[in-house]
Amino acid sequence: MDRIKGIVAVFIGAASFGILSTFVKKAYEKGFTLGEVTGVQALFGMLILWLTLLFVHTCYRAYFLKYPGKSNPWVILLSGISTGAVSLLYYKCVQLVPASLAIVLLMQYIWIGQLIEFIVFKERPTRKNVIGIIVILLATMLATGLLEHDFHTIDLMGIFYGMLAASAYAIFIIVNGRVGNDRPPLQKSAYMVSGACLFIFILLQPFTLFQPDTFLKIGPYGLLLSIFGTVLPPVMFAYGMPKIGISLGSILSAVELPVAICMSYFVLHEHVSLLQGVGVIAILAVVVVLNIRKKTS
Repeated sequence: MDRIKGIVAVFIGAASFGILSTFVKKAYEKGFTLGEVTGVQALFGMLILWLTLLFVHTCYRAYFLKYPGKSNPWVILLSGISTGAVSLLYYKCVQLVPASLAIVLLMQYIWIGQLIEFIVFKERPTRKNVIGIIVILLATMLATGLLEHDFHTIDLMGIFYGMLAASAYAIFIIVNGRVGNDRPPLQKSAYMVSGACLFIFILLQPFTLFQPDTFLKIGPYGLLLSIFGTVLPPVMFAYGMPKIGISLGSILSAVELPVAICMSYFVLHEHVSLLQGVGVIAILAVVVVLNIRKKTS
């Protein structure tokens, strides 16, 4: 039963992250800036997490007794910079390229994470992982539509920000797996999102959010972005991953790719060609095969 709960939790977390780019595009259409969009998400997310944590601490104090909680909260807070960096870079990418392309670029975290693990932690990738990385790179050429469009029509800065977002996401996953695991998932998420909020407000200074007119207009987007981007994914992943393991978790987390593609096609009415669909399926297939083999090896 715990395994089923874990599967559902990780699936919900990944699917939630997959719909973010659509909400971001809609916010940009209303004239809001990058700073306002990322700022309101981090601000609302921080408030929701801390209020929820206060409620749990008041009504279910036993929840905290299962965790030793010895990790330095300042370290967890600083690690939230990686979360803020993902939002900033990914949403900048969404601003410049179609949402369906942005999510494909973000998925490059799969091989970037392997590269970081090798460089920093000296964890040499297996031959299977190297083959998988090559397939992902080739599939990305299909999924991004590079073979179907004039190269000059593609916003190169959008590609650049997308790759930076993927790098930040890979760092976030590595940091998230190594920092603050002895604290309750809800508390750890609250610290990390607080760090992300401070990072965004120091860097972009989106203080227009506190103007009543702007706050009322962007409020609904802030609520949606914070719930589906800041609250649900980290909490669901923190709850579900220990119950199902990294291998199955990695497979389920890849659901964000088809969800984002479907949302961009049906809601934003972006064109998704057959070749792009083939590329997306190839990327998903690599994620599944690599993790199934890793689990059974």
